[in-house]
Amino acid sequence: MPRKLGRSLVWVLAAAAVHAVAADQTPPTHQVVIEAVQYAPQLITAKVGEVIVWVNHDPFPHTVTATGKQFDSHDIAPGGSWKFQATKAGLFEYSCTYHPAMKGMLRIE
Repeated sequence: MPRKLGRSLVWVLAAAAVHAVAADQTPPTHQVVIEAVQYAPQLITAKVGEVIVWVNHDPFPHTVTATGKQFDSHDIAPGGSWKFQATKAGLFEYSCTYHPAMKGMLRIE
């Protein structure tokens, strides 16, 4: 193989490898189950850019509402879910507006 063609081929293969890696970089997802009028786990730790999904397994609606209003799911219907992508670090307490005794904590690093 001529030297010039060999270098071009190497660059094409390297570019393809970088593109394949970049295309597969979906942020990690963490799950919180809402069941028996509680969040499980009650403390979830994630990094900035990661996604947290709350899934409602109860037969009635719930919310995921941060104490400081940094996020609010509004109603999550029975069998429904809500996704939140963390954009800044911090410790965020949250609760259900319908069931104030339901409490959780989201730690974003």
